[in-house]
Amino acid sequence: MKDWHTIRERYLQDALPVRLGGLAANLSRIKSFAQHDAHQAAVASLLEESKFFIEWTAAEADVSTAAELVELQVQLALWAHAWDEIWHDTAQRQEVAQLSSRWSQRVLELSGLL
Repeated sequence: MKDWHTIRERYLQDALPVRLGGLAANLSRIKSFAQHDAHQAAVASLLEESKFFIEWTAAEADVSTAAELVELQVQLALWAHAWDEIWHDTAQRQEVAQLSSRWSQRVLELSGLL
């Protein structure tokens, strides 16, 4: 089990744009790992971690960014809830990969790091 307290403390040391960049990187990893059968647990872990990243970040973001992050968090929660079913359905897993990639790009845009 991950030490979420330690991860949170470290994560919050970064400026908001860097945190959003880290979230975007996680979403990109979800896309990549979802394409390989052996990475089910890794993707599940990234989904969980990404939900926490949003929880720890949204309150400091402007209202429109926070709204988009909450929308993403709901999507991640839906995927996590049905992850076993999604993982074993190639079409659903491919859709998760594609949507994760789009979200990654959007979060990177929101970060201002581009």
